[in-house]
Amino acid sequence: MIEEVPSSARIATIKVVRALTSLALKEAKDLIEGLPKKVKEAVSKDEAEDAKKQLEEVGAKVSIA
Repeated sequence: MIEEVPSSARIATIKVVRALTSLALKEAKDLIEGLPKKVKEAVSKDEAEDAKKQLEEVGAKVSIA
């Protein structure tokens, strides 16, 4: 779950979300603007950790539920 994204990291976070989910640009932007939001569900622990790492590298605050 993405909990928070600093304004300086919004574009990079949207790019990562699009890569992880195959969402269109508008859908990814809407997801980031409506935080907190789940990005992926029903994935393995390894996949969740990988997604978390990618999102945190660009500045997002992320938790795994």
